[in-house]
Order: sequence, then C-alpha cells, then structure tokens
Amino acid sequence: MIIAVPVSENKGENSIISEHFGRAPYYAFVETEKDGIKSINVEENPFSSHDPGDIPSYLESKGTDVVITQGVGRRAKAYFEQLRIEVVTGANGTVEELAKAYINGSLRSVDYTPREKFHEH
Repeated sequence: MIIAVPVSENKGENSIISEHFGRAPYYAFVETEKDGIKSINVEENPFSSHDPGDIPSYLESKGTDVVITQGVGRRAKAYFEQLRIEVVTGANGTVEELAKAYINGSLRSVDYTPREKFHEH
C-alpha cells in the first residue's frame, strides 16, 4: 500500500504535514508492508499551479491508495473518490507518526477547515 502525505518540508520521516494538500511544497510517499513502514520517499510538488484533478491524478500515478491530509477541498475529494483513493482529513503530525497511526488503525478522519483559503479554481 502507498500512503501519500502533503508536507511542508523535506525531512523524510520527520516531515510535518502541510495544512493544504494542493499547495504543499512536497509530498511524502510511504510504502507499507504487512506490519509497518517499508520506505518513505519525499518528492517536490510538480505543480506550481494546477487545475482541478491534476494532483489527484498525479498521486494516483504514484500508486497512492490513501491520502492523509489536514484540509482538502470538496472537488479534490470527489476526484479521489472517483480514483478509489481513500482520504483521511484533519490529520496533524509527522509523516512517520501519521503512517504508523493509519497502519495500526488509530487514525480517524475528522472535519478540518483551513485557516485560510489558498485559491479557488
């Protein structure tokens, strides 16, 4: 399974989740194995600007099964649903903490409203 997390910095497993997934400077891709984390790869966001569906399609192309984020717009959520990618919202912490919480079943999706809107499409 691949878990994607938008992050604000490239510090590997210690990267902190970004508030808004579409404007995150990086995405962490966590490959899991039976009982834990196999690898974590942080990549620069390839979209300095994006159209609706660009980032969900990009994450799908990376093999993403689950997106863990703080906030995500309704339209992006709809794209993820169409792509059969699970979205967990309202998360906070490092990539490693979040991935471990998801794997052990303790991470739950909660509503989250960003402090500021970054853009409208």
